Amino acid sequence: MTNDNKINVLDDKGYVRLVDVMGDDLSVVNAARVSFDKESEALGEWDARLIRFLAREGHGSPFRHAVATFEIYAPLMVARQWWKYVVGSDHTMDSWNESSRRYVTEEPTFYVPAADEWRSAPEHSKQGSGEPFEEWEGAPLTDVLVEYVKEGLHLYQSALDCGVAPEQARLFLPAYGLYVRWRWTASLQSICHFLNQRLDDDAQHEITEYARAIHELIEPRFPVAVGELVAEHV
Repeated sequence: MTNDNKINVLDDKGYVRLVDVMGDDLSVVNAARVSFDKESEALGEWDARLIRFLAREGHGSPFRHAVATFEIYAPLMVARQWWKYVVGSDHTMDSWNESSRRYVTEEPTFYVPAADEWRSAPEHSKQGSGEPFEEWEGAPLTDVLVEYVKEGLHLYQSALDCGVAPEQARLFLPAYGLYVRWRWTASLQSICHFLNQRLDDDAQHEITEYARAIHELIEPRFPVAVGELVAEHV
């Protein structure tokens, strides 16, 4: 399901929503042209060539003058992979604010792979995935995980009912499949760096689904810049 600013992801419980955008392709051009005290009023072919030059030669700073904010609802395992792009970013203009179960007690939501969505461990690597399981192999895993989630929810609610503080009651919730919500504000350079890594073939499937949604939402706003910076993955 999709609309102009929101795309549902994974099992349609998750989503990416484009909240705000500052700038466009012309912002990148004029950030570069200020060095010569020049400014374009409308994007032309000469400007597109300048963007291509900047991308090709690795001149990143003009791409940091365009910024977007996304709201993301994703399993914790996706969020913690994503978070490293903020704490380890050298592109500046990254910010992250996440909802907290210290304050929010909305109904917990979990990501549970369907029977045909389980993947085997790779044979020659310590990370990533191998071949998909057959549905008959995955079905018992889905059933067990569903029961595990139910038990965690029961214990969580029991703790709340006993008067335990939400910040401690959340310890009973199964962690990595728990959906969390956050807002990510990043420069166009940082967004494209994320896309280059998470649209790659060896990225984890779940975060790749979110990266595709990010790309689908941001590309129409910066068609020339995004086309140059992430074209090899699209």
